[in-house]
Amino acid sequence: MNDENVESKKGIALKIIIPVLIICAIAGIWIVKDKKYKSGLEGTDKSSKVITDSTDFELHVTEQIDLEKLKSYRLPIVIDFGSDSCIPCKEMAPVLNELNAELRGKAIIRFVDVWKYQQFADGYPISVIPTQIFIDANGKPYNPKDPQAMQMRMYSSKDNGEHVFTAHEGGMTKDQMLSVLKEMGLE
Repeated sequence: MNDENVESKKGIALKIIIPVLIICAIAGIWIVKDKKYKSGLEGTDKSSKVITDSTDFELHVTEQIDLEKLKSYRLPIVIDFGSDSCIPCKEMAPVLNELNAELRGKAIIRFVDVWKYQQFADGYPISVIPTQIFIDANGKPYNPKDPQAMQMRMYSSKDNGEHVFTAHEGGMTKDQMLSVLKEMGLE
């Protein structure tokens, strides 16, 4: 009976230890995968991860925009030139806020208050506010399929005729902005 008792205890121990080991293995795998997912490294290498906590992704511009740096992210870019005090700009503010929050890491949405930071508009074709400047994911001025229908203005260099800016004057809805962003390479 002694041998039976030992065998019985071994059987009970195995029935307890095996499920515990399986649970520990599953928990360990889940923790590792969850850590990779949260760090944004699942399926990508660290060098290709867009760092969205950079000031380059903040909506409100408080220092001169480094356009070349923004282009280096290889994301569609929208720069809205307006003012916190202008009525059409105020109507567009929720759209910009939503898009900036929803598309962080997929697109760059920036807002320049030209009444506070007039010098930040230098070099851009701004004659009314709000005006949006669009740059595609390849760092080139957005080239819309139908500029007339989208009320886009195409600006070219006087020196060589090269397309340098695509702009929209006036407010835009969220759907209009999303449509343009998708055409510009939003994934």
